[in-house]
Amino acid sequence: MIADHQNAAAIASAIRTLEVEHDGLSALRAALSNGLGHAFAKAVHTLADAKGRVIVTGIGKSGHVGQKIAATFASTGTPAFFVHPTEASHGDLGMVTRDDAILALSWSGETVELGNVITYSRRFSVPLIAITSSAKSALGNQADVVLELPKVKEACPHGLAPTTSTTMQLALGDALAVALLEAKGFTAHDFKVFHPGGKLGASLKYVTDLMHKGDAMPLVTEAAPMADVIVIMTQKSFGCVGVTAADGTLAGMITDGDLRRHMGKDLLTKSAADIMTRGPNTLKPTTLASAALEQFNSKKRTQMFVVDGGKPLGILHVHDFLRAGVA
Repeated sequence: MIADHQNAAAIASAIRTLEVEHDGLSALRAALSNGLGHAFAKAVHTLADAKGRVIVTGIGKSGHVGQKIAATFASTGTPAFFVHPTEASHGDLGMVTRDDAILALSWSGETVELGNVITYSRRFSVPLIAITSSAKSALGNQADVVLELPKVKEACPHGLAPTTSTTMQLALGDALAVALLEAKGFTAHDFKVFHPGGKLGASLKYVTDLMHKGDAMPLVTEAAPMADVIVIMTQKSFGCVGVTAADGTLAGMITDGDLRRHMGKDLLTKSAADIMTRGPNTLKPTTLASAALEQFNSKKRTQMFVVDGGKPLGILHVHDFLRAGVA
C-alpha cells in the first residue's frame, strides 16, 4: 500500500508540472499579442492559400506532436498528412508537390534530419512554415514564416525532457487548425463527412437519421375519439400520439401525462382535440442529433416529432439517442 506521503508527493509533482506548463501557455498567449500574432496570421493565410495539402514534419517529440497536428488539420477541413523527415530523405519527398505547404516543427531549429526537407522546399518554392524557439536557427533562417515560441522552463526537473515546449507546440498547432477551420467556414455539418464513426460520428447524425417514420408514427386526427387514441398510443409504444389538423399539420400532442391529468369517467367521450396539448415542441429535419438531445434535456421531453412545413416527418424517443450512441 502506498504511504500517504508518497501520494502527497505524487500529487505535488503533478501540480508543479501543470503550473509550469500553464506558465508556458501563458507566455505563448502573451507572445501572440506581442509580435507572434502577425506571423501567426501570415501562417494561416499561407496554409489557407495552399492548393494542395499541408505537409507536417518533425522528429522525436516534435514529430509526435506533428502527427497529432496533421490529424487535427485533416479532420477539420484542411487536407494534411505527416511525413517523417528521415523517410523523406529516402523517397517520401515525392509526396510533396509545389501546390503544398510545409509545416516543420523543431524546438532548436537545428534538427539535422530536417535538412533535406528544407532544401527541397527552397528548390521547388514550396512554402515553409517553422514552429521553433529560434528564428535565427537553420530552420528559422530558411522558413517563409517563423512562429517563434517563447523560451520557457521545461516541466522536467532536469530541464531535459520536452514537456512545456511540446505542450506549446501542440497548442499552437491547435490554434492554427481552428483558425483555418473558421477561415474556411467549416461547420458542424461538415464534421459528419470526416467523423462517421464513434460517439462523435453519432452525435453528428441528423434527427432524420434516427427518427421513426411512416406507419411507425403514432398519429391521429383531431376528431379521433379518445378510445382510438389510447389504442394507437398503446400499439405504437412511444408514450404519446401526435394530433394532426385537416391540412396534415401537427396541431398538438397527447402524452401519458395528459391522459393521467384528464383521467375521469368522461374521458372516453372526448376527442383528441379536447385532450391534446397545442403547439408541442418539435424538431427541424436539419437538426443534428447532438443538438436535439440538448433540447430533449433542457425541455425535459421524452419524445418529440420532427416536422417540415408543419407536417410530421417522424418521431424521436430519448431511447433512440442511447441506441445510436449519442447520449
